[in-house]
Amino acid sequence: MLLYIHIPYCDSKCHYCAFNSYVEKFDTRKNYMLALEKQLKFELKRFEVTEQSIETIFIGGGTPSTITPLLYQPIFKLIQPLIKKGAEITTEANPNSATKTWLEGMFELGVNRISFGVQSFNHKKLKVLNRAHSPQQAIKAIKRAYEIGFKNISLDLIYNYQGDTKELLKSDIKEAFELPINHISAYELTIEHGTKFASTPDVQQTDDELAFFVASEIEKRGFKQYEISNFGTYQSKHNRGYWKLKDYIGVGAGAVGFQKDRRYYPTIDIELYIKNPLNIQEETLTQEELLTEKLFLGLRSNIGVDENILDKEMKRRADFLVKENKLIKEGTVYKNMNYFIADELVLYLLG
Repeated sequence: MLLYIHIPYCDSKCHYCAFNSYVEKFDTRKNYMLALEKQLKFELKRFEVTEQSIETIFIGGGTPSTITPLLYQPIFKLIQPLIKKGAEITTEANPNSATKTWLEGMFELGVNRISFGVQSFNHKKLKVLNRAHSPQQAIKAIKRAYEIGFKNISLDLIYNYQGDTKELLKSDIKEAFELPINHISAYELTIEHGTKFASTPDVQQTDDELAFFVASEIEKRGFKQYEISNFGTYQSKHNRGYWKLKDYIGVGAGAVGFQKDRRYYPTIDIELYIKNPLNIQEETLTQEELLTEKLFLGLRSNIGVDENILDKEMKRRADFLVKENKLIKEGTVYKNMNYFIADELVLYLLG
């Protein structure tokens, strides 16, 4: 069982961000966390969560570091008996709002992994992305988190922004590896509807070679790629749980929950969520939809695809891909060694 907690507040709205986040509603934070606690109590009953059955927790956003640890305390008090011993508990954070006090407070609550939204160590690039921090703040925040006691630290990088070169990205990666991290998420810039960049789509450059370059530069420094965008000497247990389609609770405005063949969508709007956090839409997935998800998630990561979920024709196609050195087979599991062609492989398997 996984738990995702969504915090929809941000210091500033990044020009590429399509997540449910707001910069002007900070006065609602206390009431929002009370509503989130109410939904969480409901979901714990719906999912029939028992003692020590929550394997991982991920606090995402938005920007979780815009919420004081004091407001997280009731949530952690509620779930403490349900958290499995040694569970991975991750929070995202922005360098400018992850103060020493905030980091210490989250660490004391039991958070043991932190993911920093860095995106770049290039001042000019940060500015055009509308990031609220400087390269120096990112460096300082990561070092501070390590000194406080966080041993599992990740950072995000973005590539294929207009003007990105191998030299710039190599410099970003070099800077990252000088910090006490054991994980990097490297995301290709995508232009999504409703974002600031949607009106200027030319800010995204299409250079497939850069994707391979970024992956190669990270891997040759010792971080193994275990999913199309994720690398590390440590592999996120929460991420892997998603890719295995484990059940997960999603609480907060804009979160998503999943159980067996059903998805749950709480209200997105903050004010409406505060008024009624139990207004949750449901969606039932067909077996065909679940199979398609398993294929995409499996081949985009080192999870792979078990032959037992494939029909006769899909298995024949998978065996052909093994023969053509596009997949390898380990026991009963087909695995993909080039995550960048995962989607094409899945479409071929589906026929």
